[in-house]
Amino acid sequence: LMELKDRLGGLIGKASAMFGGGNPGQMQDMMLGRLEETRAVINKVNDAFQNPDLTTFVCVCIPEFLSIYETERLVQELSKFGIDSHNIVVNQVLFPEKDAEELGEWLDANKDSLPKEAQEICSKMMARKKMQDKYIGQCFDLYGDDFNVTLMPLLDFEVRGTDKLKEFSEHLVDPIGLESS
Repeated sequence: LMELKDRLGGLIGKASAMFGGGNPGQMQDMMLGRLEETRAVINKVNDAFQNPDLTTFVCVCIPEFLSIYETERLVQELSKFGIDSHNIVVNQVLFPEKDAEELGEWLDANKDSLPKEAQEICSKMMARKKMQDKYIGQCFDLYGDDFNVTLMPLLDFEVRGTDKLKEFSEHLVDPIGLESS
């Protein structure tokens, strides 16, 4: 802070004179006092963030390339700062309790009985499910041994209000994993 005081002393003096301030030395001391107070708060917050008994960062992503990539970057950055992040929530998963192969077998067996529009919808859903399964597999490969990975299903409603939030939170308490498929 003393180095900062020396570097900015002239600038603070000019600014205080320009804004009708009083003694530049007083202004400088006041600003340094505030910086010291802020520094103490920042150190206290930093200590709390680095204490896994007080703070755990839960990373939330969706099963797509960019989201998994950014989550990995986030995990690495948090790790550099000593912040616990051993929980990954993969959100908006299509049918997390089934894999694409199982759904594909059902679609193959029933495709001819479906109207053309339903066949197209199911084909798009299957393409998305296969992509998601690929990235969920990568997520478990990256984090499965050291992290708690939780799959959250894609819901057919928006999570708003107490009742919907309670329903959604049940999936966090009783998660669906790839091992259960």
